[in-house]
Amino acid sequence: MATFDDFMKLDIRVGTVICAEPFEKAKKPAYKLKIDFGDEIGIKKSSAQITDKYEPQELAGRQVLAVINFPPRQVADFMSEVLVLGTYSEGGVVLITPDSPVKNGDKLG
Repeated sequence: MATFDDFMKLDIRVGTVICAEPFEKAKKPAYKLKIDFGDEIGIKKSSAQITDKYEPQELAGRQVLAVINFPPRQVADFMSEVLVLGTYSEGGVVLITPDSPVKNGDKLG
């Protein structure tokens, strides 16, 4: 069982999606995302399997939450640097987002 201390090791931050494009080489349908986490963290890339609920053009400008302190993961020819968070819901993954705009880089707390 995970402990509260385990949870505290995760660095979960808010970022704004700059752009999204189809990830043709992924085994499962996915998008390549570029996400701005503010000046301290910068722009990071992520592969996200969110194609059932979202079109690439509607993702730009959307704020998302992501784990930023996992090691980068190679997905096909792409290096995914952060893990975007969502719920496995009926009809596909639904992104976890703040309910009002916040500063890029703000930490989940």
